[in-house]
Amino acid sequence: MAKNLVIVESPTKVKTIKKFLGRNYTIVATMGHVRDLPKSQLGIDVEHDFEPKYITIRGKGELLASLRKEVKKADKIYLATDPDREGEAISWHLIPALNLQDKNYARITFNEITKNAVKESFNHQRDIDMNLVDAQQARRVLDRIVGYSISPLLWAKVKRGLSAGRVQSVALRIICDREDEINAFIPKEYYTLDVDLKGTGRKTLTASYHGKGKKAQTIESENELNDILKDIDGKDFTVESIRDTERSVKSPLPFTTSTMQQEASKALNFAISKTMMVAQQLYEGVEIKGMGTVGLITYLRTDSTRVSDEARAAAAAFIGKEYGQEYLGIREDRKTSGKNIQDAHEAIRPANLTILPSEIKDKVTRDQFRLYSLIWKRFMASQMPPQKKKTTSLKLSCAGYDFTAASTSVTFDGFSKVYVDADDKEEKKPKDLSIFEEGEKLSQAKTEPKQHFTQPKPHFTEASLVHTLEELGIGRPSTYAPTISTLLKRHYILKEGRNIFVSELGEIVNHIMVENFPEIVDKAFTANMESLLDGVEAGEVEWKSIIRNFYPDLEKEVKTAEEKLEKVEIKDEETDVICENCGRHMVIKYGPHGKFLACPGFPECRNTKPYLEKIGVKCPKCGKDIVIRKTKKGRKFYGCEDYPTCDFMSWQKPVEKRCPRCGKYMVIRGKRLVCSDPECGYSEEKIEDEG
Repeated sequence: MAKNLVIVESPTKVKTIKKFLGRNYTIVATMGHVRDLPKSQLGIDVEHDFEPKYITIRGKGELLASLRKEVKKADKIYLATDPDREGEAISWHLIPALNLQDKNYARITFNEITKNAVKESFNHQRDIDMNLVDAQQARRVLDRIVGYSISPLLWAKVKRGLSAGRVQSVALRIICDREDEINAFIPKEYYTLDVDLKGTGRKTLTASYHGKGKKAQTIESENELNDILKDIDGKDFTVESIRDTERSVKSPLPFTTSTMQQEASKALNFAISKTMMVAQQLYEGVEIKGMGTVGLITYLRTDSTRVSDEARAAAAAFIGKEYGQEYLGIREDRKTSGKNIQDAHEAIRPANLTILPSEIKDKVTRDQFRLYSLIWKRFMASQMPPQKKKTTSLKLSCAGYDFTAASTSVTFDGFSKVYVDADDKEEKKPKDLSIFEEGEKLSQAKTEPKQHFTQPKPHFTEASLVHTLEELGIGRPSTYAPTISTLLKRHYILKEGRNIFVSELGEIVNHIMVENFPEIVDKAFTANMESLLDGVEAGEVEWKSIIRNFYPDLEKEVKTAEEKLEKVEIKDEETDVICENCGRHMVIKYGPHGKFLACPGFPECRNTKPYLEKIGVKCPKCGKDIVIRKTKKGRKFYGCEDYPTCDFMSWQKPVEKRCPRCGKYMVIRGKRLVCSDPECGYSEEKIEDEG
């Protein structure tokens, strides 16, 4: 009998696949990549058409020697790495690394690690897809050129240990732009008016101010509100019209990589990196008592929402049996909106629908159960019919003003039988408005005017950042997690709760990138680059042509930046703080989390203290100096130097000037001074040297 060797990346996959293949198959793992560009140098021959110089990854020599022994024993070698660009590149690298050029080898792929899928893959043997390999090479070379060209500049001008990246730098700019928007936002005052009404018997409802005429209007001032209250005071409301409308809420699409990342962040509070780690475990195989190692989901890196006919049929059979024929959805695949959709794989779905989340709850980890349950429910919901809702809307009038009331009820639960999106709030039990009649008079029981202020855009969360990157066409599903992880690791951004904030170091690096490398951090340019990489995969673009067009401009920008960019002075500035250990004046140092005080006698004296930078403004509570402080996560705020005795703090920079309207302290928001009390709402133009 012929001896066959199957090569995969992960030892977990080895355990899962072994169950499906006979004794004539040996399964081994590469433990990831085996060759890459060298870490100590650029590794790209710029003089010879950007030829990459690949070397064996340090520490992989012994593993490769072991794999070569297995290759010698085998009659046929199957390269079964992941079914994407990176997996294709790993298989391509294995050919020279294992001396397969003259061997009998073939490439096979499977979208899920199940018996049928693995066995079927042997019926579709093929050669290495060089378009996929070249797309991966182009991305790797581009990222290496950007990183190795710009990072040394940041080391020289700011500090060692920093980095720039093709996708990372754009993501940082997007976060910084949002912070600038938030800081420059000026809240505007507006009012809402609800009126509690009662009719005959126990009939009651609450109507909301709509305006005059068909268009909804906002109450923009207290004077306008008072005029309305005066006009309607004591007068009856008349029901002008009652209208019933029905609408369908489409069932959700099955998960792609990015939508899974976003939903897991919102519903499970998973970091993006955690979602990908747990999903990888579910794909490769999880040890389940009584079942062995089982691959629970299909491949986790995909842009597609396509579902195979077999999976659709299996879902229909399950839904019909478990929920009834009325819950069978008749639907077509809907494409997600986006320029760079790759349809090579299916959507993320359970590999075996009959493995219910409830059955494995006590047999897998809590995180594995929660993510699998989310994927299972989302896929099942995607194959079910829409939810149907009925809305009853009342239009009421009083003294020439229009008011509205509405109530929505679910008439058919549809897909929500199994799945509710994390953004959908649980609706209160709807009030029955069908008991009212047109022309009916209602008397006022209570008016409820409320003052509001417009709010800035929220800070990014990991979920909303991934959504924005995907919407702009920046990066690929596999890049989102490492991009965010790198920004956190470099201390360019920090997280408090779910919110992302930019650090002082992140602001400095972003400013340098925007000023000196505008193309690298241009959203449209980066998105276009992704389109070109997709063109390489499709065989429409020659991969080195992208590098040839890109490199000369980058080289020029780096040289210009080296000449004109001044070193960011992070000096050891001397202070009047005396080191209590040795009596020297302590100096200001700059660390990963910002500035701190250190003794200049290092290494003899290792004394350090937090650095409290004064801003020249007195504390409005106690009169002492306000200083710049940092939260534990590194986010900057302004507090009293006498903390914790005085608990004053402000996220925005305070100024000495007091609000002429209410007398409270004012803060800087963009180009304006704003009262610190949002209920006051006063603002004015900022004088250039203010604060």
